[in-house]
Amino acid sequence: MATSRDPIPELRRHLELCWRRECDIDPMILRLRQLRHQGALPQARCLEQELQPLF
Repeated sequence: MATSRDPIPELRRHLELCWRRECDIDPMILRLRQLRHQGALPQARCLEQELQPLF
């Protein structure tokens, strides 16, 4: 009987490591951080408005 390794615990550990590093999945959030870092505050504020929830 062949046994297969359960990938779920390994994937969960990988995801937790990403969260600790504050990795963002959304490229718009990354762009917002980049604009702030570059000192482009008006553009960052505009992008912040786009990221606000609609409800």
